[in-house]
Amino acid sequence: MRFQWSVPARNDVVRLHQFLADKNEAATANVVRSLINAPATLLLNPRRGEKIEGFEPREVRRAIIGSYEMHYELQNDVLIVLRIWHQREDR
Repeated sequence: MRFQWSVPARNDVVRLHQFLADKNEAATANVVRSLINAPATLLLNPRRGEKIEGFEPREVRRAIIGSYEMHYELQNDVLIVLRIWHQREDR
């Protein structure tokens, strides 16, 4: 199994980096690193994230990485990162 990033997920990482860098430069690298590394750890057990209803027949799941929520989709042998945001964001 392998993973790939959707364009919106990449944009989310950039947006979160820009927001965090304005607040706390020291924490920014750690947070961004953990978000970028999360898909690789999910490959060990891709179904560990909670399945999100309403996307059938797609298999869309959510994983919590620290204070962040990552939505991802499993398609055959690919884990696709769909979106990432801070749990306190107004979504």
